[in-house]
Amino acid sequence: MEPANGSLFFSPQRGLYLDYISHDSVPYFKECAAAMEVEGFRLVELQVVPQNGMVKISAVIASGDPSKDIGVSDCAKAHHALQPKLLALLGKDEDDIMMEVCSPGTERNIRNAAEFATFTGRDIRVWDKNISDWVRGKIKVSDTEKVTLETEGGDKTVLYSDIAKAKFIHF
Repeated sequence: MEPANGSLFFSPQRGLYLDYISHDSVPYFKECAAAMEVEGFRLVELQVVPQNGMVKISAVIASGDPSKDIGVSDCAKAHHALQPKLLALLGKDEDDIMMEVCSPGTERNIRNAAEFATFTGRDIRVWDKNISDWVRGKIKVSDTEKVTLETEGGDKTVLYSDIAKAKFIHF
C-alpha cells in the first residue's frame, strides 16, 4: 500500500520507512510555494480537498530563515498571500473555500522526505534503523534518496529507507 501524500508507513519488505513524494506532484504546490517565497516563507505541506461543494485548504508554512519560528501574524500574512492565488487557480469564490494556514509546530514529525530540503539548516534527529539510535544534526543537504546531517562528529548521510522517524530538535 502506497501513501497518498507521503508519510512514514510499514511495508513487510522494508519495515517502517520514510517515503519521498516530490512536492511537484502535489496539485498547486509549485504555484503556492512561489507565492510563499515572495513573502519570506517556505511551503511545507499543501492539501486541497473538495468537500460537500466546498474546497478545504490546509497549508503548513515555515520561515525562510531556519533560525526563526512562525507566529500567528506570519500565518495571517501567508493566508492573505495564498487566498487570491488559490481562488484564481481553483476558479472559486471566497465563499467556496475554507482555508487554514499553520506552522509545522515544535513537535512535528517529518512526514515526507521531500521536507528535508524545505528545512535545510534546521536541527533535527532521525532514527537510523542501521544503528537503532537517533542521529542528531543540522540538515546540510538532501535529495530524492538521502539526507546529510552536519553532526558533532562530522557529516552523516542517511538513506530515507533507513529512517524510521524524523523530528525537529527544540531546546
